[in-house]
Amino acid sequence: MPVEQALQARSNSQCELCGASDQLTVYSIPPESDGSVQQSAYLCHTCISQMSGEQAIDINHWRCLNDSMWSQEPAIQVLSYRMLHKLSSESFAQDALDMMYLEDEVRTWAEQGIAAEQTNGPTRDCNGTELSAGDNVTLIKDLKVKGANFTAKQGTMVRGISLTDNPEHIEGKVNGTKIVLVAAYLKKA
Repeated sequence: MPVEQALQARSNSQCELCGASDQLTVYSIPPESDGSVQQSAYLCHTCISQMSGEQAIDINHWRCLNDSMWSQEPAIQVLSYRMLHKLSSESFAQDALDMMYLEDEVRTWAEQGIAAEQTNGPTRDCNGTELSAGDNVTLIKDLKVKGANFTAKQGTMVRGISLTDNPEHIEGKVNGTKIVLVAAYLKKA
């Protein structure tokens, strides 16, 4: 049986993440999918384009992960875990990650994809917008600055950021002190 037919049967011809029933296609799970049913998912165009960064992430669309994370299919668990990790600055996503249970080999598979994306991908803010050196960003939550004895308050503007080797972090000056900030707690200004 071809992969697409097997996935249609497994998913009941619905997106395996959000449940949509139109514009469905086979999605091979990166970074090293062999194209098999076990390493693929049947997903809608919206889910695929937001996961790949072609479209901005619509946080409300991903509330569907509260259901799909409980799938019995390891491939769907992996995709749910990766998207919840991407959205971890949102309280619903962090709560879901805290509740989610994965077998060891499934967790390893999910984290391999996260690691590959982080080393290859651009630095992105909390909304998935790509950040560049020199951009201005705003903090989306209060952050305690270790070693400097102050708290960077929500709404603080950080001007002229610098990128680091790690796409999860940027450097910028807050209160005259150069610090490293987690990109997931920033919004491009």
